[in-house]
Amino acid sequence: MVKAEVELGKQDPSPSLCSGFGMTPVPRPPIRRRPCAPPSVSLIYNHMVVCHELSDAEVDRLFRALADATRRDIVARVLTGEPVSVSDLAARYDMSFAAVQKHVAVLEGAGLVTKHPRGRERLVRGNPERLARARDLLTQLEGLWRARFSQLDAVLAEPTIED
Repeated sequence: MVKAEVELGKQDPSPSLCSGFGMTPVPRPPIRRRPCAPPSVSLIYNHMVVCHELSDAEVDRLFRALADATRRDIVARVLTGEPVSVSDLAARYDMSFAAVQKHVAVLEGAGLVTKHPRGRERLVRGNPERLARARDLLTQLEGLWRARFSQLDAVLAEPTIED
C-alpha cells in the first residue's frame, strides 16, 4: 500500500521509509489553487430553456397516469381554468375524497399537475409543459410510423417479376 501511494505521489514518505523498501520518492507537483476561481471547464445553461428528453420511466409514468379516464378528466379540468382544490375536485366525482386524492397524487407523480398549499386546502394546477412533451413524443412516434408505412407502400407498389 505504501508503494502504491508513493508511486501515485499521494504520500511524501521520509527517506528512511523509502530506503527500507528500495523505493525512491516521487516528486509531487505543487498544487496551485486560486480561491473563488471557477472550474476550468464549466457548463452554464438556463434550466428553464433547456429541453430535457423524458426517460423511459417518466414516459411510462406519464402514459399510465393518462390511461385512466378520471385522471384525464382531472387534467382537463385543471388545465382549462383556475387552480382547483382537491376537495372541489372530489365533489365532482362519484368517489371518495381519498380516491380523488390518490388520482391527483398519480398525476403529480407524472408531472401533469402540481399541488400548492393555500391555508388548509391544497390547490391543484395543471402543467401544460408536461402535456406538451407527451404530445411531442406522440408526434415523433406518428412520424416514425408514417415513414414506415410509406416504405411499406413503396415496397408493395413495386412490380414483381414472375418466373
